[in-house]
Amino acid sequence: MKTGYYKTERASSKDKDIIFGTRAIIEAINAGKEIDKLLIQKGMSNELNLELLNLAALHKIPYTTVPLEKLNSITRKNHQGAICFLSAVTYASLDNIISECYAKGKSPFLLILDRITDVRNFGAVARTAECAGIDAIIIPGKGSAQINSDAMKTSAGALNFIPVCREANLKTTITYLKDSGIQVIACTEKSDKSVYEVDFKPPTAILIGSEEDGISPEYLRLATEKARIPTAGNIDSLNVSVAAAIIIFEGLRQKNL
Repeated sequence: MKTGYYKTERASSKDKDIIFGTRAIIEAINAGKEIDKLLIQKGMSNELNLELLNLAALHKIPYTTVPLEKLNSITRKNHQGAICFLSAVTYASLDNIISECYAKGKSPFLLILDRITDVRNFGAVARTAECAGIDAIIIPGKGSAQINSDAMKTSAGALNFIPVCREANLKTTITYLKDSGIQVIACTEKSDKSVYEVDFKPPTAILIGSEEDGISPEYLRLATEKARIPTAGNIDSLNVSVAAAIIIFEGLRQKNL
């Protein structure tokens, strides 16, 4: 008896677009569907599941093993221990983005988002980035907001126009950017320099940290420059989308001088 679905099984809720069933997910990957992330039931090791995991590794699709209860909380249908979330965008190649910028004589202007997990924050940042002419948004393979219909809506359609690059290892990516002649400016309160004292005119990637604990320490150590946004009130932390807007448009202002 065949255990997989041969018709793609999809279910949608207010903020999810999913495919479930091992065979259905395999077929979706082979058909070129853009997968945001994959959830696999812990302890599953049958031949079909191994085929799915190998395929995910081949296509660099991030996956997490989770308890059965987690999968059941997403759908009560016959998921066979596997659920994937579809992405609303097609991920771009960072290599190609940088090469195209230099080929056109353009100074790359990039944005790195370290674990921005709130979908609406992500959408708002994407909208700002597109308005400012950012060449691409770089996100980690794991620990980032799902790029779903809510993100698309909050971005006011900006995600249809700005490339998003999903990178497996941001540490390696930051090193690659620096080797490519691109400075990495980390937006953090742990700096003596304000965003208005840092030079954004060279090729630049702005690094923004998570809503909870900011930029990961290992990425901060790798940054070329650190810049803080000066505040005057009793609260010294800004919403991540507001902070992103301030530093991005300061970068744009300097580049346009």
